[in-house]
Amino acid sequence: MTLSTLRALDGPRLAPVSGRATGLVVLLHGYGANGDDLIALAHGWRQRLPGAAFVAPNAPEAVPGLVGARQWFALTLQDPSEYWRGVVAAAPALDRFIAAELARLDVAAERLVLVGFSQGTMLALHVALRRAVAPAAVVAYSGLLAGPEHLGEIKTRPPVLLVHGEADDLIPVEALHLAREPLAGAGLAVEWHVRPGLAHGIDAAGERLGVSFIAQAFKA
Repeated sequence: MTLSTLRALDGPRLAPVSGRATGLVVLLHGYGANGDDLIALAHGWRQRLPGAAFVAPNAPEAVPGLVGARQWFALTLQDPSEYWRGVVAAAPALDRFIAAELARLDVAAERLVLVGFSQGTMLALHVALRRAVAPAAVVAYSGLLAGPEHLGEIKTRPPVLLVHGEADDLIPVEALHLAREPLAGAGLAVEWHVRPGLAHGIDAAGERLGVSFIAQAFKA
């Protein structure tokens, strides 16, 4: 892994309230955003998770024509297979970044939580299920499962929380059900919640669900 790889994915961090890190929460933003977008979750969660360090890496690619906008992979929305190709291409660099953060903090691999939003959810689900050591949990907001037909290759089965807005017009709520059924069928413990009237975003109730899920996972 090169320094350029780490720098490309670098993003805002928050240190643990308690001082020494006993867990790591990696926040993966959506298409067209950047790490500053999801680090706001950490500000609201850190009192409930005092031993957790937070990092919100910036996706490696710029979105053409949009200042400060990043993407984990390019999207045309014209080819369903581009989600699978995209996560496969983006996963190795993200996995190396996570490994470096765990090593820097001296945090065990099983004390990792991945949180994703939209395109970040695609990466969170893909990477978490293929790590050598199962993460403590995955929290997946308003996204989808890329390549459900490839679940036979997964290595780990962390608990997963899926949260989606009922009125999401960018990634319809049906994507939640298209994720939970194959994930459960592959042996994962899946909790899911549909937020009434919510569009493509995370509301206060979704934030509470996420931090409670993580807190419980860290206690396990």
